[in-house]
Amino acid sequence: MAYSYKGAISFGLIYIPINLQASVKNNDVSFNLLDKNTMSRIKYKKTCVDCDDKEVKQQDIVKGYEYEKDKYVIFDDKDFEKIKSAKDKNITIEKFVDISEIDPIYYDKAYYVLPTGAEKAYALLATSMEEAGKVGIAKTVLGTKETLVAVRVKDGKMLLSTMFFNDEVQKNLVKNIDAQPSEKEITMAKTIIEAMSGKFTPSEYHDEYREKLQKAIEEKIAGKEITASKARSMGTVTNLMEALEKTLSGVSKGKKPSATVKKKSKKASGE
Repeated sequence: MAYSYKGAISFGLIYIPINLQASVKNNDVSFNLLDKNTMSRIKYKKTCVDCDDKEVKQQDIVKGYEYEKDKYVIFDDKDFEKIKSAKDKNITIEKFVDISEIDPIYYDKAYYVLPTGAEKAYALLATSMEEAGKVGIAKTVLGTKETLVAVRVKDGKMLLSTMFFNDEVQKNLVKNIDAQPSEKEITMAKTIIEAMSGKFTPSEYHDEYREKLQKAIEEKIAGKEITASKARSMGTVTNLMEALEKTLSGVSKGKKPSATVKKKSKKASGE
C-alpha cells in the first residue's frame, strides 16, 4: 500500500495536509506451508464456535466487544470513525523536544511525510525544526488505536515515527551487576572500542542470511544438496584479560576477533 495515512500535521494555527508513505519494505523470503504427502498448500478457513465447522465468509465477520460472558456489542468502521474527533484524525504537535531525549526503545515504525498542499508551511516547519534540532511530539488515531508519534526532519524532509506509550515499554529484567572490571580491563576495552569505531554507513550492511537462503533455494531447484556453511575456526581463551589482549591484537592487524572466552578467572575479571 503506497499511502497508509491521509490527514494533516498542525502546530498552533498552521495546518499542513499530508500523506504518510512507508519508509521500509519487507525483503523476507516467503515460504508456503504444504502437506508433505500431497505437496498441496495448507489453507486456513475461518469458522465460528457454533457453525459446525462451516466456513464464515469475510463479509459476514464483524468486530465485537465482550462486555459480559457471551454478550457482545458490535462495532463497524463507521462507528470507529464517529468517535474520532477532528484532533484524533490529524497529527497535532503538542511539544518540541531534543531528539537526544527520546530513548530509541520507544520507536516503532517510520514513515515519510509527503505534503499534499501548503508546501510553504511544510518547508517552514521542516526548516525551523531542523535548524533548531527539535522533534515534534504528537498523538493521533491510526486505525482504531491512539498512537504517540515523533515528527523529525532530515535534509529538509519530514519523517514520522510511531512510538510506544510508556506503559507499553516493559521494564528491563537485568538485575544490578555486582562484578566490577578492573581499570586495566576498562582501559583496554576502550582502546578496542576506539580502534573499531567509525561512521555508520547503511550501505555497508546487507542481509547475508537471505542471500544464503536464496542460494539454497536455487540449489534445491537444481536438484542439488544444500552445502553446509564452513564454520570459522574459533579459538578459546581462559580469562577476560587474555580475551581482551587477543581481541586488541586482532583489531590492530585489521582482523575480526576470533577468540571466545571459555572461562574467566577471578583474578583477571577483577572479582
